[in-house]
Amino acid sequence: MLDSIVLLSMILLGVLALWLLLRDGLIGHPWVAVLCTFLMTLILAIRWRYFDLETTDYQWFLKVWVDYYRKNGGFRAFGTLPPYCNYNVPYLYFLALFSYLPSRDLYLIKLLSMVFDVLLAWGALKLLGRVTRNKALRLGLFFTVLLWPTVALNSSVWGQCDSIYVCFLLLGIWLALDRRPILSLVMMGLSLSFKLQAVFVLPICAVLWFCGKYKWQHLIVFPLTYVAAILPGVLLGLPFWDTLSFYLTQTDSIGGGLNYNSPSVFAIFWRIPEKDQAAAALLGIAAAAIYLKNLLAMGFECRSRLSDRSILCLALLMAIGVPFLLPHMHDRYFYAADVLSLVLAFAMPSLFLAAPLAGFASFLSYYAYLSAYFTEQGAHYLIYVDKGAYALLGALVLTALGFALSLKPWQPQGKKRRS
Repeated sequence: MLDSIVLLSMILLGVLALWLLLRDGLIGHPWVAVLCTFLMTLILAIRWRYFDLETTDYQWFLKVWVDYYRKNGGFRAFGTLPPYCNYNVPYLYFLALFSYLPSRDLYLIKLLSMVFDVLLAWGALKLLGRVTRNKALRLGLFFTVLLWPTVALNSSVWGQCDSIYVCFLLLGIWLALDRRPILSLVMMGLSLSFKLQAVFVLPICAVLWFCGKYKWQHLIVFPLTYVAAILPGVLLGLPFWDTLSFYLTQTDSIGGGLNYNSPSVFAIFWRIPEKDQAAAALLGIAAAAIYLKNLLAMGFECRSRLSDRSILCLALLMAIGVPFLLPHMHDRYFYAADVLSLVLAFAMPSLFLAAPLAGFASFLSYYAYLSAYFTEQGAHYLIYVDKGAYALLGALVLTALGFALSLKPWQPQGKKRRS
């Protein structure tokens, strides 16, 4: 049973969600308020239903890390990292804080991710607001994000925190488009400080620079934010260089297999002999690098024609295409693609199919892990994830088409008049 503190926190979370919508002027009619209250109650009830479920990720890692801080003095234990820890220190601040609280840490971990679910949906709403002022569309996107299967499963069932880094990514893109470059780069730096997977989309910063959303002097904000995010851990006892280079030393933790239930290209080409897998991994890395280089080159060449929709399409092309080509990808690495595809679906309804295709691909991966907790068959595939890889290819084609359609008309440069 959930304790009173967690129940009160969930109620306050619902109030926060409604306040954000009211603050943005999206709840103007009593019937809209009633509908939004009903939907938030439904969203919280769905998440509450699975709050007691423990996955092996929680039992083997998250619970162990909270216990480490509980047994070693909370924040005073920051001289070393918990055993087998592959999460960067900003997330560990929360786990150390949870070690002081009387509530069950499983609930607190899931509640933290739910807070960022709401902020993620709000970030999506704000990003959509750059291309449409339609209140119904923005409200629809907010609740669709919160009800989207992989978003709900990620936080309330799996107890994962992918909503945190993707929330900061969306806010970073929105703030850049809103001509607030410093705050934008703060958000981008925070995103990377929570999860390395942010690097799949962070090259969008280069595109934003190409089209004048950032100036070169703004870019220093990004590394300064990252350093500021890890600095409390350093002041509490962690070695500065080891903490700064944490991701460089953690790349081995993703595993050496070509694919881990991910709908990547290696779900299609999964019969590669073991002796050829190292070469295949290098080929995938090279393909991802070439793909990203071409996206950036396209962004540079079209910089004067980029609309806000074009930038959104490029971000989604990165979120899908980069992890699709890379080896060693895991089941949750397309979370950013799931959410960005939803924003695109509401921004360009004619291309809405990209969202269900991306969501279908991710859901197959989630099912392969979570089915162990919901069926008597144990962990198994609903459909093998190669079907998800093909779905992602379809989403890529649709997004590329959306990019072409969203470019501003080309206008030749006229001769300057003499004054």
